[in-house]
Amino acid sequence: MKLLEEVINSEQYNFEGIEAPFFLIGLLSAFENRYQAKTDRLFEDISWKQFFAIICINLCRESPTIKELADFMGSSHQNVKQILNKLENKGYIEMLPDESDKRKQRIIVTEKTKVFCAKHDENGQQFIRKLFEGIPDEDIQTVIRTIMQMERNLEEIL
Repeated sequence: MKLLEEVINSEQYNFEGIEAPFFLIGLLSAFENRYQAKTDRLFEDISWKQFFAIICINLCRESPTIKELADFMGSSHQNVKQILNKLENKGYIEMLPDESDKRKQRIIVTEKTKVFCAKHDENGQQFIRKLFEGIPDEDIQTVIRTIMQMERNLEEIL
């Protein structure tokens, strides 16, 4: 796989005249694809998207519903349900009816998930540290603010 800088500077592509916002959207999309491909190889049993769902579940103060998790992950109910079905089949989560509204399902992580997260915690932290190596904290904060503003703008557009 070519480094992005090589792609940008190659004669094969023409990035001349592309405004920064358009280039950034493409860059984010391409990065997401490369990130997912790399992180899918980190875990023996689950994909990055499945692990991301587990991360999001663990960030919730109480067991989320599928709709709540889908909103938090920024994905459709159908896509999240598919991810959760795979996790449930592998024993990482359970989907149980909500006590007050039986139409809703609450997502509960299992002991298998807790063991998995503990096993991969240090490697995951090292991966993230390596990913952000050489990037000053203030640059990271700027990117966070930028993407959060883009999220707010997106909500107004659609």
